[in-house]
Amino acid sequence: MSRLAAMPVLLLLSATAALAQTPPGPPVIVTTGEASIEMAPDVAWVSIAAESRAATPAAAQTASAEAMTAVHAALSAAGIARADVRTTGYSVHPDMDRSGGRSRVIGYIARNQVEVRVLDLSRLGAVIDAAGASGATSMAGLRFDLADRATVERDALRRAVEDALGRARAMADGAKVTLGPILRIDEQGQARPIYAREMMQTAAAAPETPISPGEVQISAQVTVTVQIR
Repeated sequence: MSRLAAMPVLLLLSATAALAQTPPGPPVIVTTGEASIEMAPDVAWVSIAAESRAATPAAAQTASAEAMTAVHAALSAAGIARADVRTTGYSVHPDMDRSGGRSRVIGYIARNQVEVRVLDLSRLGAVIDAAGASGATSMAGLRFDLADRATVERDALRRAVEDALGRARAMADGAKVTLGPILRIDEQGQARPIYAREMMQTAAAAPETPISPGEVQISAQVTVTVQIR
């Protein structure tokens, strides 16, 4: 064998020897911890829209503007600050008649949609009723949350880590080993609110729309890697 032909073999043997000399990592326990916190919500959002139809785009826009102006006034009278109302959609499009196998424009539709934040949930039903009475044509997307959700999320994460370490201790006891330092903690996704119950009902004889906020559930999951001895 020539000197050049032998060189790749020598290099390969050298790399294999270096790999064999690499010390293995320390023994570890990897476990998952979970935690959930349920709390009554203290803030709500609801989407309110005003839709108007007219023969021309300009007339539809004017009618929609008048309707939404009335909605804003009603929300203000119900105690909603201007900072708690934001526009989330605006559109003007043809109103089509597709009967008889043909399509023709019969007018135009203008739609203006806002999202309203309600910080006093005891007033939520009154806010919805006020918007409906003022000219709003649709209300949807009612959701509940916590104003200080970040603090609750961190508490859920802390409890999830404690749960994971408790599991690790139980595993170490069963294996007759001792826990060492924590090597790694990974959050699985993000703690997000889950709406346990979200309901908007209108009772015919009731003076105000009844609202059942239910509870907001915030969950966290972590994976913890702990060295063992």
